[in-house]
This record gives sequence, structure tokens and C-alpha cells, in this order.
Amino acid sequence: AGYSPAVPSVRFAVALLAAAALVASCGGGTPTAESDGEDPTGTITVFAASSLAGAFTELAEAFETGNPRTGIVLNFAGSSALAAQIIQGASVDVFASADTENMARLVTDGRIDGGPTFFAANSAVIIVEKGNPRGITGVADLARPGLVVVACAVEVPCGRYARSVLDNTGVEARLSSFEDNVRAVVTKVVLGEADAGIVYLTDALATGDSAGWIDIPADVNVIARYPIAVLNEAKNATVARAFVDFVSSPRGRAILAAHGFGAP
Repeated sequence: AGYSPAVPSVRFAVALLAAAALVASCGGGTPTAESDGEDPTGTITVFAASSLAGAFTELAEAFETGNPRTGIVLNFAGSSALAAQIIQGASVDVFASADTENMARLVTDGRIDGGPTFFAANSAVIIVEKGNPRGITGVADLARPGLVVVACAVEVPCGRYARSVLDNTGVEARLSSFEDNVRAVVTKVVLGEADAGIVYLTDALATGDSAGWIDIPADVNVIARYPIAVLNEAKNATVARAFVDFVSSPRGRAILAAHGFGAP
């Protein structure tokens, strides 16, 4: 696995083209959500994992364009922090997690209306500084003395996935810090405060030309599956269900694919 500059690899170029083709096949428009024959109306609050920030911002804009009487308020943070806030009583209509564990917490706590739906998948990569000045080529290099490596805290999905990658490879990396969410890991590497970190592929792609990344072989990598659900105390269940349906629709999946997410 060699250094990947901040340019999508061939597989992602193919994914982007496929996404564009899918959008075209859908007419490029945004389907209007249906609700008993009436257009959905009102505002909803969506709690979503930090790694979904770019994709969900675009999804929300597309949904609002197709449903002009609606509004979506987005809140991004680590999935564990969001789940804790919901359990503590935060007013939320939709929750999208980067793992199954935190969604399961809400199911067990009786917070979910119906059941969650898987809508996307992600994988881990090693993010490095622009130009890869430390010459990192793979997971084994993360154990090199003097290298500043960061990851998410193990309470956060991206932290558990990072730990799984290290365990799968038997690499004893000395992590310099444990961040609250994946965006904090990305920021430290982009700013030169760390040499490398383990993040989601989608977050590495989102850095554009500000960083690079190293692919992690599939046999030691992890696949993160993302579930989404309507909360049973949603103040606007109609719009909430319409948005969840939109995320899983052909148009929604095209937007997710354009941000580097795989099919669930």
C-alpha cells in the first residue's frame, strides 16, 4: 500500500462516475417526500456522526430543495456522545450513527421508532500530512519511534475501528492522543500537529489537497456500517421518516457515494 496523494484513487473515480450516472438516471432532481398525499411540513433535528458532516449537509440541502416547506437542523459529533445526549433527553427527530453499538443503546433504551436502517458503509485509512514527509507506507510504520500518531478515543466508533486495525495487524503503535471525534483527528494531521492518524476514508477524501492517505489492506481493515432511525419521541415524525427514506433513496445514495461512502 503506497502513498495516496489527495486525489481520489481509481476505485473512487469509478464510484464518483457511478454516482453521477445514478443522479442522471434519476433526472438530477430531488424527489419530494410523500406523506399521506400531503407535502411534509416543518423542521426536524438530525443528530449524525461526525464522519457524515459533508454528506448530510448536502443531503439536507437536497431534501429541503425538494420539500420547500421543511427545514433540517444538523448536529454532528461522535456517535457515542450523540447517543448519550439522546438518552439524557435531547430533543431529536433522527439519529444516524457510525456504528451499530450506539444505535443498539437507543434501541435497548426504547428510544427508536420501529427499527434502524443501514444506509452506508465506510472503511479505515491512514491519513498523513500533505506530501507524506515521514514516508509512511502502511500500518506497521505507525509503530516507528518519534512518530506522532493520533486516533479517536475508544468510546467513539472511529477509535474502536482504529484499535481493531492495530489488533488485526499486531502493530503496537504508541498513540499520542485520543480525540473526541474523527474530525479532530483529521484537523491535527492537516495542521501538522500529528504525523498520521487512523480515520475514515470519507474524511481523508474530504481534505482535498490538504492531506494524503494510505490504504489499509482489506484483510486487516474494518467495515463500518451506518444505521439511521427515527426517534420515537420525534416532534415531527412525518418529516423525519421522509428524510430517512430520502437518505436511502437512489438520489440519497448517489450523494453518499459522491462523498466516498459505500453501499450498506
